[in-house]
Amino acid sequence: MNNGSIRVSLIICAAILLIAGIYFASSVFAPLTFALLTLALVWPLQEALEERLPKFVALFVTLTVTVIVVLAFASILAWALSGIADWLIRNVQRFQTIYTQVTDWLEEHGIFVAGVISERFDVAWLIRMFQEVALRINRLSGFAILAFVFLMMLLLEVKEFSRKIGSLKGAGPKLVEAGSETAQLIRRYMLVRTLLSLITGLAVWGFALLMGVEPASAWGLLAFTLNYIPFLGSFVATLLPGLFALAQLDTWSAILVVIVGLAFIQFLLGNYVEPLVAGAALSISPFAVVFAVFFWGYLWGIPGAFIGVPIMIAVIAVCSKFAGSRWVSTLLSGVPPDLLKRR
Repeated sequence: MNNGSIRVSLIICAAILLIAGIYFASSVFAPLTFALLTLALVWPLQEALEERLPKFVALFVTLTVTVIVVLAFASILAWALSGIADWLIRNVQRFQTIYTQVTDWLEEHGIFVAGVISERFDVAWLIRMFQEVALRINRLSGFAILAFVFLMMLLLEVKEFSRKIGSLKGAGPKLVEAGSETAQLIRRYMLVRTLLSLITGLAVWGFALLMGVEPASAWGLLAFTLNYIPFLGSFVATLLPGLFALAQLDTWSAILVVIVGLAFIQFLLGNYVEPLVAGAALSISPFAVVFAVFFWGYLWGIPGAFIGVPIMIAVIAVCSKFAGSRWVSTLLSGVPPDLLKRR
């Protein structure tokens, strides 16, 4: 075996061990990564406050603002889910009727699936699904507390840590530059996602209200929050109103209009408005986005799906600073190679 084969084998083994470590230590690495993402977002506020206030006072204000924003976001999601679950419980008989009609129609055509389906799905399955989602959100409280502690420590030491990295010979200055660029790109990414989430939420609310799919306000808020998770969020925000339309609308044509209309909203915003707003500086390969969402979602669950794209942004920014890894950045991003060299 030549040296090249040995090197490739060692890299593969190291990658497998790294992924395994990230997976099994997710209770630590996931909150830490989320804290780093939050640090990139709130550091300009902390830095501006430190110019006018003592460091610990600035830290307190920054953490307070961060907690308020996170609680507001969580409250919006909780209110949307509770509104949908409440409507479901009050109208569960509608779904039971549809279930009976579908199974009867299938049996009339020689397809006997009622027994098979009933073992895996019944109307109560939708209720259990929302209960499971609520349970998972409650479990995120421990995650949030640990991420908050990490964020507090990072805000206290970020300048000193940056100076230590910059003092390293060779790669130190490039790593500091990559970190600064990553923070800027993440802030731009979150600004774009927030703008698109607001537009998506308003569009879904207006469309649901127009088509008579209740509760329209809850669907709009759910679309707003889920839009922060690319692909998966938009898929859920389209599928759930479509399912509820089955129990509320009288004709299949109206139900089809709801599903197609919601899909068109997501497609239009995701494929035309987002590239226009984000620009080439934030261009990421669609494959890289899908891979990041599903890969980190598999490793870390909901938090991983949420921060998967920012992690990919960091990987692209770091790889673009070194000649040996610039090809990775070129493959994963939509930025031309000559632009990567100028970064």
